[in-house]
Amino acid sequence: MNKPIHIVIAGGGTAGWMAANYFAHKWSSGKVNITLVESSDIGIIGVGEGSTPTLKRFFDELNIPENDWMPKCNATYKVSIQFNNWSPGSGINQYRHPFISQTDTFTQRAFEVNCRTRRLGLDTHVKPEDFLINGMLAKQNKAPLTPDNFPFRMEYGYHFDSALLGNYLRELAIGKGVTHVNAIISDVVLHPSGDISHLVTDKGIIEGDFFLDCTGFSSTLLQQALGVKFNSYSENLFNDSAVVLPTQAQKNIKVETQSTALSSGWCWTIPLQNRTGNGYVYSTAHLSKDQAEEELRRHLGFESTDVEARHLKMKVGQVGQHWHKNCLALGLSQGFIEPLEATALHLVQICIEYFSDTFEKNGFSTKPCSNYNSFARERFDRVRDYIVAHYKLNTREDSDYWHDNRENMVMSDSLNSILSAWFSRQDLASEIKRQNIGMHWDSVSW
Repeated sequence: MNKPIHIVIAGGGTAGWMAANYFAHKWSSGKVNITLVESSDIGIIGVGEGSTPTLKRFFDELNIPENDWMPKCNATYKVSIQFNNWSPGSGINQYRHPFISQTDTFTQRAFEVNCRTRRLGLDTHVKPEDFLINGMLAKQNKAPLTPDNFPFRMEYGYHFDSALLGNYLRELAIGKGVTHVNAIISDVVLHPSGDISHLVTDKGIIEGDFFLDCTGFSSTLLQQALGVKFNSYSENLFNDSAVVLPTQAQKNIKVETQSTALSSGWCWTIPLQNRTGNGYVYSTAHLSKDQAEEELRRHLGFESTDVEARHLKMKVGQVGQHWHKNCLALGLSQGFIEPLEATALHLVQICIEYFSDTFEKNGFSTKPCSNYNSFARERFDRVRDYIVAHYKLNTREDSDYWHDNRENMVMSDSLNSILSAWFSRQDLASEIKRQNIGMHWDSVSW
């Protein structure tokens, strides 16, 4: 019998423990041994977080019921994102981006037709909540739960406390046989071949065949030890910081995230069971740290409170190679795109799934796979484009920030073609199909 492959995951948090659980579930036959090393002395960036419907697939595949994990993570349902004050010049100060469900098969086409005729000058209804079931649920503040015999699949995501979710997944993974080492990594030692040989920790040496870098923005393994370059998105996306301030839980908990445009960025409002998460994502080239906190407090009506705000720096972009030598980066160590469409865990999850399939098909070879790297880079770039479009199409006139975003011409060929099709009144669905990028967001979302 061949010796099991030993995968060592450096760093915990949601990304590390999602990977540990997925691998333990997928390779429960003993082909793979999994060790996760993290330090309880090193905190994680844990704020109220939202997801896309992809996360439900993760829980379903691992047979994790909502009535178990949601209460333990103060989680709530999410069917939509509501955007406030992004485009006052259009006459529509508020619009929603609801998740598309199977029930929308016919009405989503009507929505697209109305959007197209409105561009031609006709006064047609173009609010998604008039056409898409999750938009209607958001408007009425109803949960996306259906009877047992309901013939259609509802698509929805979640709001949750990311620190609590990481803790929940840790206990779950340990119960599945994942070895947990509470230690501080002090060094990463390489083979003469350039592969990672082992980690040096305050609890001893940890050897492995393959390593996952889940060490956050520091990227201790992939970027620091292996020297993989980080490619910034700063020319496309200006926001590089956030200030976070929790408030009391909503009396009537919303089933959607609020995204409200402010002077130099936007504020998220994420409803959890025990509190409401709020954060101002902004550009330090346009606003100072103190100004951002003051504006957030004013927006929340929280100016006289002694609740301390948290200030976070964001490293927006992605690594040149997500899988290099015998190391794969996941989560913040592989890249980050600001949380406007809650894509952080979406990218983590699809990378975990694609890697595990590729790893197994290639006979658990630790050699890098070019197809995987192309897949990961493409996914990050397309998410970037979708986020850039939000800023590019704003109609605000109240600050240099919004003007600079609108005038920014640094865009990918893909996004240029999509916007060209839109402004020339072509069929957007045809352009999405031509580029074969509907797996990211379809024409209804655009």
